[in-house]
Amino acid sequence: MERLKGLILSGGKGTRLRPITFTSAKQLVPVANRPVLFYGIEAMAAAGIEEIGIIIAPETGDEIRETAGDGSQFGVRITYIVQDAPAGLAHAVLTAEPFLGTDPFVMYLGDNLLQGGITDLVDAFRADAPDALILLTPVPDPEHYGVAELHEGRVVRLQEKPPQPKTDLALVGVYMFTAGIHDAARAIEPSPRGELEITDAIQYLVDAGRRVEPHIVQGWWKDTGRLEDMLEANRLVLDRIERRIDGTLTESSCEGRVVIEAGAVLERSTVRGPAIIGAGARLIDAYIGPYTAIGDGCVIQDAEVEHSILLEGSSVRDLGARMESSLLGKNVAIARSLGQPKAYRFLVGDQSEIGIA
Repeated sequence: MERLKGLILSGGKGTRLRPITFTSAKQLVPVANRPVLFYGIEAMAAAGIEEIGIIIAPETGDEIRETAGDGSQFGVRITYIVQDAPAGLAHAVLTAEPFLGTDPFVMYLGDNLLQGGITDLVDAFRADAPDALILLTPVPDPEHYGVAELHEGRVVRLQEKPPQPKTDLALVGVYMFTAGIHDAARAIEPSPRGELEITDAIQYLVDAGRRVEPHIVQGWWKDTGRLEDMLEANRLVLDRIERRIDGTLTESSCEGRVVIEAGAVLERSTVRGPAIIGAGARLIDAYIGPYTAIGDGCVIQDAEVEHSILLEGSSVRDLGARMESSLLGKNVAIARSLGQPKAYRFLVGDQSEIGIA
């Protein structure tokens, strides 16, 4: 099989992660202090894919261009492709056709994480040369995904979010196609929700007698579209980090797999891993519990934080209780007022969620 190109989808509005995504693309929300998008780019680079097209939306495209750049930091070449409206994954494929040409390609949803990368899958695709290879994984709630039915190891039917799924095999956000997918995407009609569904395009290939092979994912896979998924992905990635202490510790301790980036300062604080503390962060009389990612320049003072993600520049001060299972956007400040009488004072963006015990 000739060279493979890569296509990463980074459009979409990220409505399930608002208010974070009012001001930032969902693919740039960090997992273990690295944008989700970077994991997909790195997986492609590790599989030997050198040319990657990234589908971007007009609203968030500039931020993605600025963050990922020309691809040189990953050892790849990135081309940006603007999709004017989020009209479905098959529409994104058609939008990218001038970039893809007749080359086979890997399509990767930019807000997905896949354990172990895609190198073995790309090798299998090159060796077996099917018309399409799709990744599947058993899920407890298949009605929320594209679902595949198999017969004797081949894909026979695909449905997008069926109300009564026939199987529990959901499509993972990684697909491999030959150029035949373009004709399939042109041949289908928009779904009831007005989108050109990739499941319909793959079904077109199946109905035309083309070879569509499934691959059951053995490791974990995460679509990071919701808060609980972001926190779980953060947990899974932090579980693989190696201990590294580059910051400054004063009367402080780090237990287990902990990364303290250069420039971070800990005073009378404890970090219990797996956890990562970003460059320039300051922890003063603080406790950071497992599965927490503290972004660059954050300040945690007289507070406890566990199983959470804090984006750069945020601060948590003088809390009388532990903060857990939380996601704070950039430059968010949380503090307890010491004035009397005791009262809560908030400045909160649209569609935020605050829990007080």
